[in-house]
Amino acid sequence: MDKVLGWGILATGWIAELFTQDLIASNLKVSAVGSRSAEKARTFADRFGIAKAHASYEDLVDDPDVDIVYIATPHPQHVSAALLALEAGKHILVEKPFTLNADEAREITRKASEKNLIVLEAMWTRFLPHMKRIHEIITAGTLGDLRSLTAEHRQFLSTDPKHRLNALELGGGALLDLGIYPISFAFDILGAPSSVSSVARFKDTGVDAEVATLMQHKGGAISNTVSALDCAGPNVAVVYGTKARIEIASVWYAPTSFRVIDQQGAVIEEFTETVEGRGMQFQAFEMETLVRSGKPSARMAPEDSVAIMATLDTIRKQIGLVYPTERATT
Repeated sequence: MDKVLGWGILATGWIAELFTQDLIASNLKVSAVGSRSAEKARTFADRFGIAKAHASYEDLVDDPDVDIVYIATPHPQHVSAALLALEAGKHILVEKPFTLNADEAREITRKASEKNLIVLEAMWTRFLPHMKRIHEIITAGTLGDLRSLTAEHRQFLSTDPKHRLNALELGGGALLDLGIYPISFAFDILGAPSSVSSVARFKDTGVDAEVATLMQHKGGAISNTVSALDCAGPNVAVVYGTKARIEIASVWYAPTSFRVIDQQGAVIEEFTETVEGRGMQFQAFEMETLVRSGKPSARMAPEDSVAIMATLDTIRKQIGLVYPTERATT
């Protein structure tokens, strides 16, 4: 029988709460939680019935009952937390965006390779049932040749200038928190772009309030993405081909439905499936499969995470967005 793998939750914020809920609801083992605050670690552990609460990240990654560390810190701390866990011999699931820039992403994937450990970006959308089915449809040729993709991620979020999302030193702004979803989606469907063009507008705190990208991919296919943190939107996506298109309902990056529509407007497939919880358990299932097989993910390979961060670096250069705490990019 396969060993039951133990998860360690590194950091105790909102996203860690959501993921831990899905882990527990899916009967996966959460062995420990770690925070830089003993009080926060204990409060989190008590809330979710976790046996161990560690008052430091170092103690968490050294816990022998932890096999996989889920890293849920603010973006600038991903690289240090990831390297800490890898040095301790732990496999890691790193929240998106993977890092602040491509250099940090390369540092993590290089260390994981040296240690022969699994590293996976927590782009949970890629592992959802509707995304799995979309890939099956595309592979079957139902859409014909892919021509373009549009996707948006708009939300009306906190206007407090002290909030993490509005703090430049914490990697705040629309691009890393929201734009990562449609840009990663474009990579997933159309591959890495050969050209990128970006525009943005900014908030008074210096973070990007809205970012739009126009990218060209293999075969001339085009992707168009928009992300904003100060105006809500329908958050839909469409993939266009020469034979048909896929219209993904709101909210496209979470468990949802879609329709496949041919060029005459006829619906040739309609997908609906009920998912328990938020749907973050599917990335956990993927992670445990990878750990047991010892092989990197085919759906979200480490080199994909590096390539996406490199594209985000290009976008930031074009719009003039620099994070004061990041390491130099190449």
